[in-house]
Amino acid sequence: MPAPASVPAHPLRTPVSRRAAVQAGTIGLLGLGLNHLAPLRAAAAAPRSPRAKSVIYIFLSGGLSQLDSFDLKPDAPIEIRGEFKPIPTRTPGLHICEHLPELAKRSEQWALCRSLTHKSNDHSAGHHIMLTGRGDIPPGFDPSKPKSSDWPAIAALANTLLPPRHNLPPAIALPERLVHNSGRVIPGQFGGILGARKDPWFLDASPYHPKTYGAFPEYLFHHRDGAKQNDSLGFRSPNLTLPEWLANGRFNDRLALVGEVNRQRAFLETSAEVTASDRYWQMAVGLLTQGKAGEAFDLSKADPRLQDRYGRNSFGWSLLTAARLVEAGVSLVQVNLGNNETWDTHESAFPNLKNFLFPPTDKAVSALLDDLQSRGLLDSTLIVMAGEFGRTPKLSTLAGSKLPGRDHWGAVQTVWFAGGGVRGGHVIGSSDKTGGYPASDAQTPENLAATIYSALGLPSETIWHDEQGRPFTLYNGHPIPGLRA
Repeated sequence: MPAPASVPAHPLRTPVSRRAAVQAGTIGLLGLGLNHLAPLRAAAAAPRSPRAKSVIYIFLSGGLSQLDSFDLKPDAPIEIRGEFKPIPTRTPGLHICEHLPELAKRSEQWALCRSLTHKSNDHSAGHHIMLTGRGDIPPGFDPSKPKSSDWPAIAALANTLLPPRHNLPPAIALPERLVHNSGRVIPGQFGGILGARKDPWFLDASPYHPKTYGAFPEYLFHHRDGAKQNDSLGFRSPNLTLPEWLANGRFNDRLALVGEVNRQRAFLETSAEVTASDRYWQMAVGLLTQGKAGEAFDLSKADPRLQDRYGRNSFGWSLLTAARLVEAGVSLVQVNLGNNETWDTHESAFPNLKNFLFPPTDKAVSALLDDLQSRGLLDSTLIVMAGEFGRTPKLSTLAGSKLPGRDHWGAVQTVWFAGGGVRGGHVIGSSDKTGGYPASDAQTPENLAATIYSALGLPSETIWHDEQGRPFTLYNGHPIPGLRA
């Protein structure tokens, strides 16, 4: 049946199998809604329950250079290989960048896919592809702003299909929404055709700082000018940003849910305005009043030695918060490491990576591995780290810049995985000798998304419905073969 005239058609959407459609129809005939579908399917799939139950998706906005991080080409010409040298990891034969020494020491806990590929070199389209797990750009796509015709984010689908644990939102994004300093709100991070009510929950913990980049305040820089000093850029107790449909009118005024978390918590505990039957109100209350979730926000109570291990900067604080949210029961946490497409190192790429980006990332991600391991959570938490694309095989120098940098390259990037049953020290796929294209075992964003959904316990036959009630299959690829033991 064609889509209603008021809704943009999605001719590339994956058709729903007859079996899945009948299942969905049966649920409706029983008088149940889509919110009952995931628990019922989870119960049916219990014997094949996955090892992982949570996911932390670390997104490096701007695009991590594969050639300068996890897929170095030391035998290539200098204009391809760049300035960095490879170092051995604890896994024989596996080498990574010299400026990631802490991760090198922990290679037995993580794996690489060096062959993920898609067709776009555009920032906005690349974000949309990697945040939604869909390589096909929807009709009417606008690179400058999200639209209701966009594909839903992976986090939005998780928020829709997964039941809350401990009455907490299934999916949370932090420490800030992806907004470029040009005012461009990056598409692909919202509900899209699911509707705004299915957006992931956003925890805003970063002040807006449009002219600087990096893990502030400790690693603050400008791409062209280098180090910056601005002590006002800190990391505050996160504010809960509710969807507009939920936080408007008298409820927004009465409950003041966008105030500081401690104030919100105290008020919500005594508020009679919260309707017990409303799933979203319940999650708002649970997020702000549930013990471990509340502790996740108040980093002042975290062990100072643990803060030191993560790093006292926005990267460290964000990943520490993510670990606490997973421990509290949040199923998927998306952590945006870097504002304004921080990793888009067109200018002075090597000093910026060496001095401002790799040190806090290496430290914080390594601390995350150690922290989750010490709490018995690493085996049940899949960690994924990716950006919207990699870098061009050849370096380039912008007009007016003294030092070389990169350009955009969707044809290949390296994606990093850990925890959740991942086979440590394992490499899937390879790129060619210039790091420009997959040479073996090419993987797609659809396969990446399927890997995440599988780790979250969502069966391959799961379907979801957009705002118009049209059914879509959740899986548009298959979990990356050989990644998990």
